[in-house]
Amino acid sequence: ALPLGVLGDLRTRRGVIAWGVGVWSLFTSLGGAVRGFWQLFVCRAMVGVGEAGYGPVSQALITEYFSEKRRALALGIYSVGMALGGVLGVWLGGLLAEAYGWRYAFLWLGVPGFLLAVLASQLREPRRHPPTPILTTLRRFTTTGLRTALHYAAPLLWLGALGAVVGGTLSLGRILTADMGAALFGAFIGLGVVWTVVRLVPVALRRTSAAGEVAATAFEDFIEAATTVLRVPTLIWVFVGGALVTFAVNGLIAWAASFMQRVHGFSVSDVGREFGLWALAGGALGALVGGRFADRLFERWPGGRIAVSGAGFLLGAPVAVWLILSDNLKLFVPLVFGTYFLYTWYNGPLSAVIFDVVPAAVRSSVMGAFLLFSHLAGDAVAPPLIGYLSDRLQLVWHLSPDQALRRAMLLLPTVGFVGGLVILLGLR
Repeated sequence: ALPLGVLGDLRTRRGVIAWGVGVWSLFTSLGGAVRGFWQLFVCRAMVGVGEAGYGPVSQALITEYFSEKRRALALGIYSVGMALGGVLGVWLGGLLAEAYGWRYAFLWLGVPGFLLAVLASQLREPRRHPPTPILTTLRRFTTTGLRTALHYAAPLLWLGALGAVVGGTLSLGRILTADMGAALFGAFIGLGVVWTVVRLVPVALRRTSAAGEVAATAFEDFIEAATTVLRVPTLIWVFVGGALVTFAVNGLIAWAASFMQRVHGFSVSDVGREFGLWALAGGALGALVGGRFADRLFERWPGGRIAVSGAGFLLGAPVAVWLILSDNLKLFVPLVFGTYFLYTWYNGPLSAVIFDVVPAAVRSSVMGAFLLFSHLAGDAVAPPLIGYLSDRLQLVWHLSPDQALRRAMLLLPTVGFVGGLVILLGLR
């Protein structure tokens, strides 16, 4: 997400979007032709690469299509489209797999993306600074830019390598499960990111160039943009709070099916009907309401979008706790709907806050950095950590599997509540 976001600022955003859609569509279709695990692994990894290029750049382009007053709602609609497309893909994939086999499901679900890639290449792109020629960019990158980047990223690289060695060794020695080894690696990466940011802060304080004049033409220029961003306390709180709420939201999604099956005895089809449908409905409505409410409040108060983003998690936390602890199945659907309605208020407004406080020249880069940080420190950690806590509660407290999972999942709304508070600190 980060390097492709930088490329979107350097060159053409519609080009990166078209490339991303084309790559993930191609490797989705190729997934139907694999003959082993590693081939499938590579195909799915390349799907992720394509999506990583699409995410930050598409949001940056949307902000250039809409006025500042309508930005949160536009990004909220974008998030609803992603959710609806995901559900439609799962539904059609299931039908195709049942009728023709999973290979044909992979093959045909990738085909529409090729048409969309062509359409994306025709998107209107507002005029910005003239793009730097690729050769010039590469020359600067391979000289001063690369040295500067390696200097500031040294803690991240060393801690990442150390985390991989420690996590892998403990997993191979069966001291930790594979999931916990991966979570430990993610923790080392998160620590490296924090350390790198701390190293950049003094540089940010020394820089005096105006934010609007920042030009991300190579890695050295990107560091200039990053240090400019670090002068904005709001953005730092948004990054940290965004990682915490991502932990809560995606952790809940990851464990929803197991929770419903273990605790309430739902079948797989029941999970799709009772959770998937109502979570989608609540989430879609919440994203639209949150975006619209945030835009209206923003017209009267500059902190309106931050307030709506944080408030959704403060209000949603008790509803999520009730959902996890309740045995009353009559309340299950309204609690699922209510939880995801409140937990998706932030989708448009929080992204809009980022675009409000960074210069237009580096919007894709900063959004790429936000997505990288929030996923590494958030949903890369949440699923294995909840599983680990559930197992430990069974062993230490001798709880039943369903009760252990319930207790472990209470961490999710707790972290989400803290994340909401951290986001609200951006109002200062």
